[in-house]
Amino acid sequence: MRAIETITGQVSVLNRDDIDTDQIIPKQFLKRVERTGFGEFLFYDWAKEPGWELPKNPILVAGRNFGCGSSREHAPWALEDYGFQAVIAPSFADIFKSNCTKIGLLPIAVSAHACAAIAQSGTAQVDLAGQEVRWDGGSEHFEIDPEIKHRLLNGLDDIALTLAQDDAISSFESSHERPGPVTTAL
Repeated sequence: MRAIETITGQVSVLNRDDIDTDQIIPKQFLKRVERTGFGEFLFYDWAKEPGWELPKNPILVAGRNFGCGSSREHAPWALEDYGFQAVIAPSFADIFKSNCTKIGLLPIAVSAHACAAIAQSGTAQVDLAGQEVRWDGGSEHFEIDPEIKHRLLNGLDDIALTLAQDDAISSFESSHERPGPVTTAL
């Protein structure tokens, strides 16, 4: 997983509330076992609508309750594969938010007013270390769990967190070794 410090660039705007994971990546595309290749199917049904356009930018700005619905981890995979590095919205579904942080896609909850201003600006900068989103004419602080922030700043997924404890794991295993097979009394 890549480390995140700042994400800067143009924003794509999807001004809809309650975007569920079934719309983000429909069920018929969940047959892959790898995390790649889902971006081309992002918002598949909506992409057929006349006038649909969702530019590939590093930041997506959306409405409240983004990522609601089923808990499919494929939704963050599709967003990341499409090219998004951060999603900014007034609120997120909890499981979706957790799935995002596990792959290095940064979900940022800010006020609806800030989302509208960022969308209007067209560009933004997300400063994870400073916990601030900046855009032409404004900025807003955002909250993030300190442990998640640490993982994202250092590019640590769940496996990397476990491997960071290699010495402690080895020490525990060696202190609990038993000679020969374990037998139980009948």
